[in-house]
Amino acid sequence: MKLPIRVSEESREPIYHQIETQVKSLILSGQLSPGTALPSIRALSLDLACSVITTRRAYQNLENDGFIKTVQGKGTFVREIGIIRKEETKHKAVYDAFIKAVEQAEQLGCSKEEMQVIFDTVMKQIDRK
Repeated sequence: MKLPIRVSEESREPIYHQIETQVKSLILSGQLSPGTALPSIRALSLDLACSVITTRRAYQNLENDGFIKTVQGKGTFVREIGIIRKEETKHKAVYDAFIKAVEQAEQLGCSKEEMQVIFDTVMKQIDRK
């Protein structure tokens, strides 16, 4: 199975975190359902052209957070996640993305009013889709 994720060397975010975030998103959105087998660490590292150590770290963090489980000799699989945990994790991811966006806007000198106008514009564009 090939995961629909991409990593960027230019990102300020470490590659292992990019992998983690995207796999979590695939799980939370239901694109990866419980019990789905994930690619091996080696296969994913080859697919993403990154080191095995980087991929292993992402998988270890995902396992520690309860999103995946590794069964010795069988592989790595998506775990069942409760509805409340799913919602909390989803909201935290969106919250963190908003924080980053606001911090960047502040660095660029945007006022709160300008940020609100931009946010409203984005929401209107989404409503048209």
